[in-house]
Amino acid sequence: MPTDQPPALRLTNVGLRRGETWILRDLNWQIPQGVCAAILGPNGSGKSTLTRILACHYWPTEGESSVLGANFGDANLLDLRKSIRLVQPTGPYDIDAELTAREVVLTGFFGTLGLYDATDTGMVAEADRLLLQVGLPHVADHVYATLSSGEKVRNLIARALVREPRLLLLDEPTAGLDLLAREQVLATVQALFETDQAPPTVVFITHHVEELPPATSHVLLLDQGRAAAIGTPAQVLQNDILSRVYRCPVEVRLEGGRRYVQVHPTAWRDLLHRPGPREPRT
Repeated sequence: MPTDQPPALRLTNVGLRRGETWILRDLNWQIPQGVCAAILGPNGSGKSTLTRILACHYWPTEGESSVLGANFGDANLLDLRKSIRLVQPTGPYDIDAELTAREVVLTGFFGTLGLYDATDTGMVAEADRLLLQVGLPHVADHVYATLSSGEKVRNLIARALVREPRLLLLDEPTAGLDLLAREQVLATVQALFETDQAPPTVVFITHHVEELPPATSHVLLLDQGRAAAIGTPAQVLQNDILSRVYRCPVEVRLEGGRRYVQVHPTAWRDLLHRPGPREPRT
């Protein structure tokens, strides 16, 4: 990364409070542009709240936030959002289910959930190129409602990429998917970093270590709204750190550039009587 290029994300002493409850507190994190990063942590650790800050939908209660070199308080966040895409398959809003997969991608040009504007041949060609990139050319004319859950996620990723965002946020994109569908989504993300074209900065939000693509180079591990560890996957994804955060004894193994976590069945009986985090879900 050129030294004069600002970081993709910079958080300095960031906290967010709802009523009397701090959902996030004392977060300091910085990543360069064009990398694949991950926000990892158990349910209720603050991942989704932090994602909404990075998407410029939430304003922190305290601290300083900078996204794509623009500081909150100085930048027009509405304009900044044009360079950011959030893929949230289980989010509160869904695309028009009667659109075809191609039409879903075309809505990305306009940032709408339905296709209300006229498109041209160049837009259609780009939509078809992206459907090919995510492995969905065979369903281009299929109605979105008829796609499998995994195909829907890849369709939404293609939709997010159509305007060449500088920051792509993937909020639990593999939640609820079976093994094949999960791996197809991960392959889609990994492929962004295996071409000659400069990738967007990708932030993968999940609570499963095994869902981090091999391209992941920066990890923020959250626990009850605070940073439990920050660094490379090798620095963060260690047995003692993850055991403490997930509150159970885990073993991490590295294979094929990915890390997998195991809890041995001999520990199960003790886990039944072990309380988990009490922080509210966010």
